[in-house]
Parts: sequence; C-alpha cells; structure tokens
Amino acid sequence: MAKAKSVQELVNETKSKYALVVAAARRGRAIMDGYQPLVEVHATKPVTIALEEIQRGLVSVEVPPSGIK
Repeated sequence: MAKAKSVQELVNETKSKYALVVAAARRGRAIMDGYQPLVEVHATKPVTIALEEIQRGLVSVEVPPSGIK
C-alpha cells in the first residue's frame, strides 16, 4: 500500500487550501449523514475518512476559477 500523503502534500496538489477544506468538510458531512465511506480505513472521524478518499482520487476537489469575488 502507498504511503499516506500529508495534508500539506494534498494542498500542494490541489493548489488551494480553501478548495481542499471545503471538499473534505462536505464529504465528511455526507459520511456523518449516512453515506458509506468509499475506502476501508481504521479512522473514525468523518473528515479523516474524507481526506483519505481525496488522497486516493475517489473524491474530487473543485478549485474555483481565480478572480471571482
């Protein structure tokens, strides 16, 4: 199994801390609301599970276009 990426590595890949946080929070909320996790992990916290899903490419992170206010 591949080594787990750090949160900083995920931020560097997505190019947006904001987009990563929003994606992890939304997916974490979905897991709390009863959606099944897409990965088998030992973690119990929904956001940790969501970050693992993002790392494995099962959940996408949408980066908003720059310049929008």
